[in-house]
Amino acid sequence: MDVKIKTALISVSDKSDVVDFAKKLGGLGVKIISTGGTAKKLSNEGLDVIGIESVTGFPEMMDGRVKTLHPKIHGALLGLRDNAEHASAMERHDIEPIDLVCVNLYPFEQTVAKADCTLAEAIENIDIGGPSMIRSAAKNHKYVTVVTDPDQYETIIRELEENNGAVTEQTRSDFARIAFSLTASYDAAISKYLNSKAAIEYPERISIAVKKDALLRYGENPHQSAAYYKLPASGETSVSSGRLLEGGTAISFNNLMDTNAAFELVKEFAEPAAVVVKHMNPCGCAVDDNICQAYRKAYEGDVVSAFGGIIALNRKVDIELAQTIMESYSRFGKALGAGGFFAEVIIAPEFDKDAIEIIRTLKAWGSRVRLVETGPIDRATINGGEYDVRCIVGGLLLQKRDLVGWEPDLLMYPTKARPTKEQLENLRIAWLAAKHTKSNTIVLVKNKKVIGVGAGQMNRVESGLISFKHAGDESRGCVMASDAFFPFPDNVDNAAKAGVAAIVQPGGSKKDDEVIAAADKHKIAMVFTGKRHFKH
Repeated sequence: MDVKIKTALISVSDKSDVVDFAKKLGGLGVKIISTGGTAKKLSNEGLDVIGIESVTGFPEMMDGRVKTLHPKIHGALLGLRDNAEHASAMERHDIEPIDLVCVNLYPFEQTVAKADCTLAEAIENIDIGGPSMIRSAAKNHKYVTVVTDPDQYETIIRELEENNGAVTEQTRSDFARIAFSLTASYDAAISKYLNSKAAIEYPERISIAVKKDALLRYGENPHQSAAYYKLPASGETSVSSGRLLEGGTAISFNNLMDTNAAFELVKEFAEPAAVVVKHMNPCGCAVDDNICQAYRKAYEGDVVSAFGGIIALNRKVDIELAQTIMESYSRFGKALGAGGFFAEVIIAPEFDKDAIEIIRTLKAWGSRVRLVETGPIDRATINGGEYDVRCIVGGLLLQKRDLVGWEPDLLMYPTKARPTKEQLENLRIAWLAAKHTKSNTIVLVKNKKVIGVGAGQMNRVESGLISFKHAGDESRGCVMASDAFFPFPDNVDNAAKAGVAAIVQPGGSKKDDEVIAAADKHKIAMVFTGKRHFKH
């Protein structure tokens, strides 16, 4: 059933395009009721506007807190037009139906995102009348159209023009569904803010408000559908805050998962660093004074696994770096036994225009690679209050993000041998790489370059053997990181056979004494961090 729009109530905080929308409504013969600043803006533009106080018989009061919370407004929105009792009540109390409500809400999230926002300012930006009108109109969408976003204006005007001043049932239903999602998200943002102000770590109820950003080609597998939703912007530099540059193939579910894994690792380093990720694990990670050298070292860490991987960089991609990446196989990989090379995604703070041209044209695969530009990496903007959310069937698990990195002042040195300055630097890189690798994990590093990774195994010994096999003879003199403690000395014994010179691990095993004794026996320097980094 189409519903003709005779009367509209417009009360918006975001006044983008509202004048043009109101003019088109007026031109179609729609009577316009409005409030406060919206009414003033429309009147100044020459529109004939009825003030809300003329409808309610009460002035706006209490600094605008009370203006639309009135039976003549909500009766006009909630009344069922085909219900005789409702129609009689509306006639008896002189309530004229309102057929369209155009409302968007006070900018609560934008307000509380300001560093100097006070609690009082936040409270004043909690909209009450707006959500109430939205909910009333959405509930009664059989008769009332609810418009909550300037992007919807064009749809409404087009339907009015094509349907003799009426809005279709499908549009009313769609916009009502969207409206309830909006008010739910709005309340979730308020709840999140008040919980944070009260330092409530795990509230009685959690509402996670996200907005659909894109439909994806499919999920982890082609038989699974998928979509990408974004949390409200927090100011943190991340994959979600990044911008997908033009060109390339549409980004996928697995691309986003892997790109996030790669970028979160490369963010750990202040010096030039490069990471290559495959299936959520770093197959390459390196730092250097020169970003091109850092990338080359990261790629050479595992040229076979790098095929079809994700490249993350913490420096701008200029012409030289673009050429280095695109020529990875011909310049470095072929001699090391790679079967070829291409990247699914390259993520970096910035891309020079000429660098993009090189990436897009130098190799055939360059036209398909997704380029994500994040802007400068600032670890001071990391949102420590954001939850790490995992899904199980029928529920969610919430935990605080693992933001513990390398803590030099808290390190313990239980062995007779102490790591050298160079070894400590390599231990730092190994520890941070292990933090971002699936448990159980062993990571080997030499010359500021990951040379072997054993990831996601059911026992730590097997992870070690995989890393030693991959590193081969290069393991002589390397350092090793374990994401969790050694329950037995076997990993240390195997490390000694591979030529490992220093080890970093959390410590805390019942058999630490035996593990330390094994390290002393093999003259291996060992460092305890006191914290583990399980990653499931």
